Amino acid sequence: MTAKLIVGAKAPNFKLLRDGGGEVSLSDYKGRKLVLYFYPKADTSGCTAEAKDFSKLTPAFARAGTGILGVSADPVARQDKFKAKHDLTIALGSDESHELLKAYGVWAKKSMYGRSYMGVLRNTYLIGPDGRIAQIWEKVKIPGHADEVLAAAKAL
Repeated sequence: MTAKLIVGAKAPNFKLLRDGGGEVSLSDYKGRKLVLYFYPKADTSGCTAEAKDFSKLTPAFARAGTGILGVSADPVARQDKFKAKHDLTIALGSDESHELLKAYGVWAKKSMYGRSYMGVLRNTYLIGPDGRIAQIWEKVKIPGHADEVLAAAKAL
């Protein structure tokens, strides 16, 4: 079942395998803000541009007391290669089970060239230090997106 989250709702909890080994969970960011962004597939042009934009702004997000976590359904090994190839500085989570993707409503039917398939929607969630969703960006357009999210994080 796919959820539809709204601003003000409690962010669904999660524990995922992450790049470099180990796990990452929502509780790791308790008392801090978190940018949780979902992307379709590691090392594709759009996902690479988005990850590089967030990586470039990592120091500014840190000054704003905000962590960044990118999540896709890719396995950890693919996330590791993606991160190393592009010198990414953000954390990447792997949700091969699609549990978190479904909880955030981003595992959905998509279509390309007349073919329907299940895939990850490019959405971003800004979670406040209280664990509630402060802002949602759906169907993200990559140019300028990381800057817009940074401005929202600073204002929170």
